[in-house]
Amino acid sequence: MAFGTEHRMAPTRVVDRAVIDEGLRAYMLGVYNYMASGLALTGVVAFIVANTPFLMNAIFGTPLLWVVMLAPLGVVLFMSARIQTMSASAAQATFWVFAVLMGMSLASIFIVYTGASIARVFFITASVFGAMSIYGYTTKRDLTGWGSFLFMGLIGIIIASIVNWFLASSALDFAISVIGVLVFVGLTAYDTQNIKSMYVASDGTAVVTKKAIMGALRLYLDFINLFLMLLRLFGNRG
Repeated sequence: MAFGTEHRMAPTRVVDRAVIDEGLRAYMLGVYNYMASGLALTGVVAFIVANTPFLMNAIFGTPLLWVVMLAPLGVVLFMSARIQTMSASAAQATFWVFAVLMGMSLASIFIVYTGASIARVFFITASVFGAMSIYGYTTKRDLTGWGSFLFMGLIGIIIASIVNWFLASSALDFAISVIGVLVFVGLTAYDTQNIKSMYVASDGTAVVTKKAIMGALRLYLDFINLFLMLLRLFGNRG
């Protein structure tokens, strides 16, 4: 009797596993699609602003600079605090606003660095990011233990960057960039695994969408920060 029961239940478990895997793939595809779309929007906005003297002067030649620089952080904090109560459409709109604001704040890199070096570093970043994200998605190793070390490294980078704002030390800037690359490479794998673990098959469409948007935001930030750190190391100044 026991053998007969196991035989009848096995196909159901296989079907359930297949449904879960299909849902997980769709969820992760949504995360990457949101992230890629956000990066594309940021790049387009940054390029347009950098090539429009009026906008460059209006943003970087006035106190509006501080609004543009700090607004993305404000949006991230707002989304993190309100995502549970926001509708899926509101979360999407907020994410696109964030991507636009990031594009405005990053427009200056087109003035500081040559276009060729920006493109080169972007493809380097995409390659490294892709490899580490695949590792985070496929590895059976639990990366939870990385979290505390990566968080401490991130705090150290922030503190060192503030100190170097006053010191203007090239050696410290180089050290910050190298450590930053290591931290955001690790965060890419860690966040990917964490985002994957957030998926629950029983979640409704709205919940899955909001989880995908927040996951995309985390990976977006990992990519942008990794890109900026690599640009500081390998970018050619114009």
